[in-house]
Amino acid sequence: MELRKIIKEFSALSAPSGSETPAAERIKELLDPLVDEMKTDAMGNLIGVKKCGIEGAPRVLLDAHMDEVGFIVTEAVEGFLKFATIGGVDARMLPGREVTVLADEPLYGVIACLPPHVLSAEEREQAIKVKDLYIDIGCSQEEAEKRVPPGTYGVFRGDAFDLGSDYICGKAMDDRMCVAMLLKVMENLKDVKLNYDLYFMASVQEELGCRGAEAAAFGIAPDYCIAVDVTFASTPDYSGADTFKAGCGAVITVGPNVNRRMSDALMSYCKEKEIGYKIEVAPRHSGTNAWPIQVSREGVCTGILSVPLKYMHSPVEIVKLSDAETGVELLTGFLRDYFERGVIHA
Repeated sequence: MELRKIIKEFSALSAPSGSETPAAERIKELLDPLVDEMKTDAMGNLIGVKKCGIEGAPRVLLDAHMDEVGFIVTEAVEGFLKFATIGGVDARMLPGREVTVLADEPLYGVIACLPPHVLSAEEREQAIKVKDLYIDIGCSQEEAEKRVPPGTYGVFRGDAFDLGSDYICGKAMDDRMCVAMLLKVMENLKDVKLNYDLYFMASVQEELGCRGAEAAAFGIAPDYCIAVDVTFASTPDYSGADTFKAGCGAVITVGPNVNRRMSDALMSYCKEKEIGYKIEVAPRHSGTNAWPIQVSREGVCTGILSVPLKYMHSPVEIVKLSDAETGVELLTGFLRDYFERGVIHA
């Protein structure tokens, strides 16, 4: 599979936290030929396993979440929709935004905004609160109530597109780009004999507090895990120690949310193969699924691999394709060669 193509396809899917089925169904189609077993658990996590055939073999889990931020309709008022946000949606960017309302027959809408001519100077400097926003779907009250019942989900509208020669822009790059990366890794390892059972997980509800991964990790009981997610890419208006320049390669986390032996092994492999990488320091919660997975059951030897992303939790998230490709190269080689040398001990 072509990584660029799959990233763009996954970005266009509509699957907010708590309603991930459209993404899960497509991922399942691509995962099926790459694993020996596959299931969807009660939370909705999609889990596949490539078995090594060795009794009592270690279990290694690759995780990336497939949900995205979005909204849920609470009521219709004069044909307009009131809504609440799902996940970390920034209210500042909502007025005037195009959205897709995921009714039985999906329909487009725009989040209503007042023209600047009627705003006071003070109002122009303030973000409108979500509770004061409405979605205009071009319907009467009767039609809105019929077509969009309370509890209907929605997402930002938009397909992914190429930006320049090496960038991809679209919604839900966090974290479906990383799901695409893991599928590519599984494809690379399809015919490789391993000495451990390799689990793939596209997890749900990460944007609501890593809920899906917490439940799934208990069920899988992995010995090792690498959580793959995005981190902050630097821009002219946002830079510092917690940001990474697009094109830097792999970003490997160090700190209490990871096992130092895992992060050291990932960095050692990068040095050995001359793969570009940077170190991200996470002194507390990493903001990824590694947080609950690490402390599941008796504890899991956990690492975090990240890809720099611009404009996180917006409809125009941007990733440099070469960074995603570097992550695939690192994970494929690490799981195929380095990991099997037995250099990591939980």
